[in-house]
Amino acid sequence: MTRAEKVPMRGPDGKLQDGQQLAEGTIVAIRGGVVDVAFAAPVPRVHALVRAGSVAMEVAALLENGVVRCIALGSTRGLGLGMRASSTGGGIEVPVGETVLGRMLNMFGEPLDGLPPPAATERRLIHQPPPPLSERVLRAEVLETGIKAIDLLSPIERGGKTGLFGGAGVGKTVLLSELIHNTVEHHHGVSLFCGIGERSREAEELWREMGEAGVREQMVMLFGQMNEAPGVRFLIGNSALTMAEFFRDDRGQDVLLLIDNIFRFVQAGSEVSGLLGRMPSRVGYQPTLATELASLQERISSTRRGSITSIQAVYVPADDFTDPAAAHIFSHLSASVVLSRKRASEGLYPAVDPLASSSVMLTPAVVGQRHYDIARAVRRTLAEYEELRDIIAMLGIEELSAHDRATVARARRLERFLTQPFYTVTASVGTEGKLVPIAETLDGCEEILAQTHFDLPESAYYMIGGLSELEAVA
Repeated sequence: MTRAEKVPMRGPDGKLQDGQQLAEGTIVAIRGGVVDVAFAAPVPRVHALVRAGSVAMEVAALLENGVVRCIALGSTRGLGLGMRASSTGGGIEVPVGETVLGRMLNMFGEPLDGLPPPAATERRLIHQPPPPLSERVLRAEVLETGIKAIDLLSPIERGGKTGLFGGAGVGKTVLLSELIHNTVEHHHGVSLFCGIGERSREAEELWREMGEAGVREQMVMLFGQMNEAPGVRFLIGNSALTMAEFFRDDRGQDVLLLIDNIFRFVQAGSEVSGLLGRMPSRVGYQPTLATELASLQERISSTRRGSITSIQAVYVPADDFTDPAAAHIFSHLSASVVLSRKRASEGLYPAVDPLASSSVMLTPAVVGQRHYDIARAVRRTLAEYEELRDIIAMLGIEELSAHDRATVARARRLERFLTQPFYTVTASVGTEGKLVPIAETLDGCEEILAQTHFDLPESAYYMIGGLSELEAVA
């Protein structure tokens, strides 16, 4: 029996777990990342872990005559027909507990940081049901981020799910990194970062930045990078949620779960579905898209014991928000922060689209009447300016009425006031980042909305914190 068959399918003492029986099988077909294995009784169930040599696989479908179809969780190089495979019938497990804090791990909970494996006393299956409705609670509480555009127009729900939507190159990862910087330092629970199908460079940078910020010891980082098998990218989210659920349910802590990028989870599911031979659905996505996404998202919730607050970057293919993946993800979120390519091209960072972004938290009962009124007034002013853009382009601003010219002046200053420098790009832009409290943001917007004549130019409002910095900038 090979070493790979011994270690992962036995308990800490090297013996088979109670009630487990080692099933031996033979590889009968290999098609890309899909491997068919014929077992005599007992036949492993769906989601069971199967190993052949050093390759781990998960059972995805049961065929006839004891044959199971598996998704390889690594390269199938080295596998051959007739090769032995074995399974105890148990599923993929990851370590949970305090020992995973401060570590960078892969889908199996194995170290990526060059340190010894976490000495976990407990391991749990990555496939778990969502908490029952009777255990769930709603907390109408806002998570302050210090980012003006988000706190004002799309406040994040503590214990909810927030999506950062945008196409390629509009600043999703930078915004997510800034949210990590601003919230992890003041977050009293545990933070967990899950990288799905992203670049290795981003993982290394995040690891280094969190160490420099001194918050790494209260974080867990899991990565299934873009060069890994689709099965790994598809399952890494389940591994992250299993660890997050331990801190929420067993420790009663609040967990901040950051996912970059949830669209890659959908993309990996599409690849897995194609490998399994399923007929694709609309726009080439898997027919089980809604079910697979819901099984992951429904595990992110608040219970009587603790909460999981999730912030997810969402890549939008070709900036098409009607894409089935984006549309299905939208339906699970309590707040949507939409990043606009048009605003990014104008140099307005963060490129948050104030008219497309929304949040269920933006109601008088949650944020207060003053915040609600100011946010509505800002949206209304920016919407009026958007309608006047064509007239200005054709006839010039001089042809507008005095009322409309005042609206345009306010809107252009609001657009620039809602920009701000970020800590995470200080080294590249040379400007110190700024964290702005909600009260200061509201005061600044209220002051701009109340004015009809401005002494300072629009540029003075660009990339500042509160309005108190205006004179110094001017």
